[in-house]
Parts: sequence; structure tokens; C-alpha cells
Amino acid sequence: MVTIIGLTSDHAGYELKEFVKILLSSQNTLYIDYGTYTSDSVSYSFYGHKLAEAIETGDIFIGIGICGSGNGINMTLNKHQKVRSALCWNEKIARLAREHNDANVLVLPSRFIIKEEVQKIIDVFLNTPFKGGRHKKRVETIPLN
Repeated sequence: MVTIIGLTSDHAGYELKEFVKILLSSQNTLYIDYGTYTSDSVSYSFYGHKLAEAIETGDIFIGIGICGSGNGINMTLNKHQKVRSALCWNEKIARLAREHNDANVLVLPSRFIIKEEVQKIIDVFLNTPFKGGRHKKRVETIPLN
């Protein structure tokens, strides 16, 4: 099965999202860009909901969201029951988000992260498996319904 990564950002994350698209393309990784498509001011919630809805419908299974601090888009994404979004600014947090929380969306804080770290974080997030075991029971208690 081919994994397609869903991407989304607000205006503050637009430039970094474009950089992420180049990284993914260089690795022959397919993606769908859910916007925004310019650096014009927009609401992170509009684009966060678009990515989350694609996960909820099964169109994609994993995504990357980006906004200035990472907080707004992360909060929006986590309102959706099938999304486990994790704000990550280093490799260790990204690894733990996958291993322990089975995170399916990586959120990057564009104003607080350097591009040199972005590729490392994405690689760790996309290539770290969920450990399951005791963590599976905890993850199963996250959804409200």
C-alpha cells in the first residue's frame, strides 16, 4: 500500500509547508496539500479541519500540520476523534509521539524550528512504529465515543 501524506498549514506555516513538499518529493513520497496555498493571512482552524476530515473519511492515514506556534492547528486537529496530533519540535518528541501515542499527525511550529531539524523530525515520525502493548490500552481511551 502506498502511503500518502496529508499536508496543511496556515499563513505562518506556508513557507515551511512548501519546504516539506520539496523534502517529500525528493524522497518520492506522495502527498496531498490541503492548503493554504499562499502566505495571505488565514485561520489555522479552516485548514486543520480539512486535514482532519481527510483522516476521518479514510482518504489519508497520516499527516503533517504547520502553523506559527503549532498550538492552534494542533488544537484544531485534536478536536476530531480519529486524529492523534502531536506538536513536535525535536526528534525525541516525534519518536515518543509515534511509539507511545500512535500519533497520526505531526505538527511543526514554523516560528520555532529550523529547517535543518525538520527533515530529521519528519523522518523519525514517518519511520517509527507504534509499540502497542501497554500503550495500546492508553491510546484506546483517548476518543470520547
